[in-house]
Amino acid sequence: MQKFIQLWLGQTASMIGSAMSAFALTIWIWESTSQATALALLMFFTQLPRIFLAPVAGILVDRCNRKFLMGIGDAVSALLTVTILLLYISQNLQIWHIYVAAAINGIFDQIQQLAYSAAIATMMPENHYSRASSLSFLASYGASIIAPTLAGILYSAIGLSGIFTIDLATFTIAIATLVSVKIPQPAIASNPQPTRFHLLQELSFGFRYIIERPSLLALLVSVSLFWFAHDIGAALYSPMILARTGNNARILGTILSAAGAGGVLGASIVSIWGGPKRRIRGFLLGMAGAGLSKIVFAFGQALSIWIPAQFCSSFNFPILGSSNEAIWLAKVAPEVQGRVFATRAVIVQLASAIGLLIAGPLADRVFEPAMQPGGFLAAIFGGILGTGAGAGMALLYAISALGLLLVAVGAYACRLRRDA
Repeated sequence: MQKFIQLWLGQTASMIGSAMSAFALTIWIWESTSQATALALLMFFTQLPRIFLAPVAGILVDRCNRKFLMGIGDAVSALLTVTILLLYISQNLQIWHIYVAAAINGIFDQIQQLAYSAAIATMMPENHYSRASSLSFLASYGASIIAPTLAGILYSAIGLSGIFTIDLATFTIAIATLVSVKIPQPAIASNPQPTRFHLLQELSFGFRYIIERPSLLALLVSVSLFWFAHDIGAALYSPMILARTGNNARILGTILSAAGAGGVLGASIVSIWGGPKRRIRGFLLGMAGAGLSKIVFAFGQALSIWIPAQFCSSFNFPILGSSNEAIWLAKVAPEVQGRVFATRAVIVQLASAIGLLIAGPLADRVFEPAMQPGGFLAAIFGGILGTGAGAGMALLYAISALGLLLVAVGAYACRLRRDA
């Protein structure tokens, strides 16, 4: 796994820089709008182009050099960061600029992620798939430990421009590391002369592949429902904490760092252990554990509850995620993984986008007013969730967390999922 770890280290550096920029933008948008919808839309516009592009991206990943595609993704992200930085320095930055940049970045990030996922199968044997997937979670959650704490401290000192400059430095590291690593390219099957019919076959290949395999289809349905419920809560996470703490960026950063610590521990255990032999068991237990932890988190109103609940929640994601990824890597042939994984991404991201799109308006227009003193929901839930700013978002977050638990229970009851 030496070459993969070298590649992983470069991508980890880039993740830290990007996470710092994302945290700083979250604070900037909240200070500018005080609306959960504004933050939810940022996540939505990041997801939206992925849904439409994913089938084409899958074909590109199967037909083009995966290392080159990953490099293009890093380069475009760096250019977008420079653009936002220049707009901010010239005092012309508006929220719609950030939405456009997020949409463009989502397109190329989709290609990069598919190329990265598909590269795993060509860089190592199958018995290392769970470890490789867990290292990806380790990078993500490691960035979640470092980035929010640093960004929370540095935001008041060097501002958005300083944090974006750090992000650009990490992009340089990622690109330099990628250039130095050899990524094997699987053989490309010969194709007939491209026609409109052939293109439609290519675009629909992933759907047909999954539908013909009931266990994969059932697994995909479970994952999609899970991320629909999860991302309703994810859209509310930062505004809920900021609203309940008087816009305290350091408290938000501390909680996000606790999330990173839980994720790092979970990913470290999986990378050493290799994951459960029955991968579907790790997937289902991880979903249930995340749901239970998030329910506790929703009822918290202080760091003494938020930190341990968030730690436990994040601990489960490397287990469920690496188990899920290992199942797909083992059951899908390497030469078609780009198209099949793209189809998986379309379905999951569509479910995620719907969750993100409805979360903000529900919070701002229904749950927040209803949980103000005298609101119709405050009389029912005010005793356990409190009332005032952030209480409505906490109630909606609790409902979404309960949804995660129900998905896990339903998935276990389905024999196809248990036999995956």
